[in-house]
Amino acid sequence: MNYWLMKSEPDEASILDLERAGTLPWTGVRNYQARNFMRDAMRLGDGVLFYHSSCPEPGIAGLAEVCSAAYPDATQFDPASPYCDPKSKPEAPRWLHVDVRWRETTRLLPLKEMREAPELASMQVLQRGNRLSITPVTPAEWQAVLKRLHAA
Repeated sequence: MNYWLMKSEPDEASILDLERAGTLPWTGVRNYQARNFMRDAMRLGDGVLFYHSSCPEPGIAGLAEVCSAAYPDATQFDPASPYCDPKSKPEAPRWLHVDVRWRETTRLLPLKEMREAPELASMQVLQRGNRLSITPVTPAEWQAVLKRLHAA
C-alpha cells in the first residue's frame, strides 16, 4: 500500500464536496510528474491525505483512498474547461486521473502545524520550492499525520 498527499483548492473540490459525493475524479492535473504518480504508482486502496491549498488556511482536511486505476482526464478535451489541452488527442491522451473515495473529514491540520512537527520535516509537501499537487507520503509520515489528526 502506498500513501499520497493530494492538493485541491477548496473552491474547486473540498473535503466536504468529496464527503457529499462519496467519490470524485481527480481531474485537472497538468504536471507530468504528478500524472506519472497516478499512472505508474497509485493503486486501488492507497491512502490519501486530502490537502486544501490556495486558501486562507492550507492544510490536511481529511482522508480518502484511491478507488480507480488511472484513466484519461476528459477535461483535456473540453474547450470550455480551464484544463483543456488542445495538443492532447483522444487517441493519445496526455493527461490522466484517478478517482478518490471519501474516508473521513478531520479537523484541519494546518500547514503551520505541519511545519512545526519534527516527525513531518521530511514530507515532500513541506520542502522548499515544492509545487506538486500530488506527492508521495512515507508510512511513517502517514502514521504521524494520523496521530496528529486524531489527537484529543
